[in-house]
Amino acid sequence: MILTGPEITEAAFDGRVEITPFSSDQVNPNSYNVRLGDTLRTYTDQVIDARRDNHTQEIRLPEDGFVLEPDQLYLGHTVERVGSDHFVPLLFGRSSVGRLGLFVEITAPIGDIGFHGQWTLMLSAVRPLRVYPGMKIGQIMFFVSMGEIDLYKGKYQAAAGPQESRFWRDPVTLA
Repeated sequence: MILTGPEITEAAFDGRVEITPFSSDQVNPNSYNVRLGDTLRTYTDQVIDARRDNHTQEIRLPEDGFVLEPDQLYLGHTVERVGSDHFVPLLFGRSSVGRLGLFVEITAPIGDIGFHGQWTLMLSAVRPLRVYPGMKIGQIMFFVSMGEIDLYKGKYQAAAGPQESRFWRDPVTLA
């Protein structure tokens, strides 16, 4: 089951869902619009290596926008801190943004129950595309879970700003 807009609003006010800051004009019939934060990160190494910490460069988005280039991965973040200890959040790009040729969260839309923080956005543009801080870029839906809940305690908890991959820290994934 998916929470409806009115239920998302109620859950945000009674604490079952965290959305900070919350704005009622960002509530949709069954999702909540999230906005692009003011910071991007890009990898600077010619080859990204899954077995090590890769260097990144921070880009601050000016108010008059920043042009995303094709063939480049940009790590952005949501303005909003979003999470829940009760529901499974999933983040998708907004269809209006997809129609501009911007891919958002294609490979990692699911959030774990118990994660609370700003969401890192994996952004990839088909053509050069100007984006702006604060633009509505994605939408989060909340799904009811079944069974015992084991809250997220992972390496991205309480994220603030775009988070580069920490895949290399997990020895199980490197075996």
